[in-house]
Amino acid sequence: MKILRLPTSLPMSSLAVFFFLSFSMTGQSQSSPLLEEKEGLLVVEAEHFVGQTINSIRKWYILDGQEKELPQPDADPSHASTASGGSYLEILPDTRKNHDEKLIHSENFSNTAGEMALLHYLVYFNTPGKYYVWVRAFSTGTEDNGIHVGLDGEWPASGQRMQWCEGKNEWSWASKQRTKEVHCGVPELIYLEIPSAGWHEISFSMREDGFEFDKWIMSQTYEMPKGAGPAESPAKF
Repeated sequence: MKILRLPTSLPMSSLAVFFFLSFSMTGQSQSSPLLEEKEGLLVVEAEHFVGQTINSIRKWYILDGQEKELPQPDADPSHASTASGGSYLEILPDTRKNHDEKLIHSENFSNTAGEMALLHYLVYFNTPGKYYVWVRAFSTGTEDNGIHVGLDGEWPASGQRMQWCEGKNEWSWASKQRTKEVHCGVPELIYLEIPSAGWHEISFSMREDGFEFDKWIMSQTYEMPKGAGPAESPAKF
């Protein structure tokens, strides 16, 4: 599914961009700063999405330590106190945390990128080219550690099946693709090709429910971020 996107040539100061980023496609106001790639690096807090779609079965929720009621089941406590910026996203409900729990295709698992629980981000790129995608995630089980990433409404093979195996029970960066031969993921296979300077939509979709998502980075160099990673990349008008 594609969302409405602005022409890549639209000036960064356009009020149209402001209104687009200020209104969630779910019909709710979403506070999201304008974001811009600089010198081959883009850093985004996961909760700064502009909207989410295909979320009737599973949905992304913001956890910031102030939430009162969330869909159940959700087997693990909030990790907001250690998240970058004090908040993060989680796909709920979480009915398959470990391998011995029932896998239900198109409900608690989707190996098809773009099928379920889509997050949408609108960002400005100054530099076209190949960007590796890094995500900071918190995994507590064996089946809450996968996600897909897409570009401009498309889901290229190089953005499918991001996978985490290491760094359990803590926030952990990864940029690896699960393959038939290597289930824990192969480095340098997760990337997007930005075709032109200007505005582009970056999207993430569910692979496994219960996925906890703190921050993401696109970089033209393949180097794992440290700690909470660099500061977010706000646009400077």
